[in-house]
Amino acid sequence: MGIFSSIKEKLFGKTDSAAQEVKAEPVDVAAILDAAVKAKGQKLDWRKSIVDLMKALDLDSSLAARKELAADLKYSGSAADGSAEKNIWLHKELMKALAENGGIVPKELIG
Repeated sequence: MGIFSSIKEKLFGKTDSAAQEVKAEPVDVAAILDAAVKAKGQKLDWRKSIVDLMKALDLDSSLAARKELAADLKYSGSAADGSAEKNIWLHKELMKALAENGGIVPKELIG
């Protein structure tokens, strides 16, 4: 299971393995992440930082994990791994992918 699948599972719940579809109504991604940050009691800016978003969901936010997420999201750019440019791309593409998969994502985060 890739990092993107792990993120979806944390936000949407378990998937139906036969149909590979989430068994839930559209979910408010911002509300879930805001609650996750509050529960952690840390200052995490998930709206701007892919690393903070992954930490809020108790996922590995290491460079290796972000490389895997980039592969999941079909990154084809030339930015260096771990660069601000690539991390910004990852965040925007993740928000788009979550919206495409039934998540309610604030429009300003989709880019």
